[in-house]
Amino acid sequence: VQLQASGGGLVQAGDSLRLSCTASGRYAVGWFRQAPGKEREFVAVIGRGSGRTDYGDSVKGRFTISRDKSINTVYLQMNSLKPEDTGTYYCAADEFYSDFVDGTGADHWGKGTQVTVSS
Repeated sequence: VQLQASGGGLVQAGDSLRLSCTASGRYAVGWFRQAPGKEREFVAVIGRGSGRTDYGDSVKGRFTISRDKSINTVYLQMNSLKPEDTGTYYCAADEFYSDFVDGTGADHWGKGTQVTVSS
């Protein structure tokens, strides 16, 4: 599976940003992030059929993951951004949805895209 993430940038606190990930194949697709000096953190995942989603506790209510299967693209809409959302965001894919939420991680990874939120 090929994964290509885009859409990162520098924004101010309270702003919005949308990340995109093109993902070939039929997989659960999600996002992780990692800030300097911190462990990787699960952000969001969407199932193959787009009907199931899950979010990390720190982004619930602010981030929304969605999928346009016609163009093999998964989006992460990030609203009300905070400085603690700063990090490198990685798009990932896995056959098993549960691998995203149970700490296992994912089998396939794309290159990260940087998100920086200034206060």
